[in-house]
Amino acid sequence: MKSIQCVTVVTGLALLLQAGPARAEEALVTDRPDFVESSDVVGRGRLQLETSLAGERSTANGVHVKGLATPTLLRLGVAEDWELRLETEGWRRETSSGGGASEQGFADLALGAKWHWRDGDAERGLPGLAWLLHVDLASGSAAFRGAGTRPSLRLSAEWDLPAGYNLGLMPGLYHDHNEAGHGFVGGILALSLGRQFSAALHAFVELAGQQLAADKNGGQQISFDTGLSYLLGDSLQIDAAIFCGLNKRTPQLQWTAGVSKRF
Repeated sequence: MKSIQCVTVVTGLALLLQAGPARAEEALVTDRPDFVESSDVVGRGRLQLETSLAGERSTANGVHVKGLATPTLLRLGVAEDWELRLETEGWRRETSSGGGASEQGFADLALGAKWHWRDGDAERGLPGLAWLLHVDLASGSAAFRGAGTRPSLRLSAEWDLPAGYNLGLMPGLYHDHNEAGHGFVGGILALSLGRQFSAALHAFVELAGQQLAADKNGGQQISFDTGLSYLLGDSLQIDAAIFCGLNKRTPQLQWTAGVSKRF
């Protein structure tokens, strides 16, 4: 119910912000399916929905765990270089083998903002830059609720390269609590290489350190990722990706298939 109310409020704000002259549409740019975020924002008065079905599989101490989720990101442009964001893993289900419990419910909500700091300049080798501030809230079902309020700050840098290639780099920091209830600061660092094969088709490979922390704080989660996206029009995209864990702290296999729509 909280999620529905938030979506309703954001949709209403988008309608209010859309007043003004019509403008030519640019091709849709999304923050999925890779981990590295785009440095672009959606533009003033634009509402963009990015949603998917995602699964994962992991094994620890002989116990196999399978999970499903519905990650969703809602982006509202409040200025040409600012957007507000509502993000969640959505509905989740987690099942353990060997008589383990099966849990299902809703994940926490995260509120955020993205500021497009500057455009890139390919001739001078300068990247497009954006700052992203998110705050995860302890708002989900008991089985999937995090510990308190968890802020994060990330910088997205994107370079346009020759022959249709592009390079993305995203460092960041986050604050969380460990199992003992102590607060700590962890790191984020990801590098993505993409290629635009046509006006519609884009593919990427990526090395993502989604969680960089000491063992007592959850350890490091690092994955190798690959996927593609395909534009069905200026405002509609479908995509898919696979994420392979590179250490014991990371799920061995994750996948996602999604759709994004700009309104």
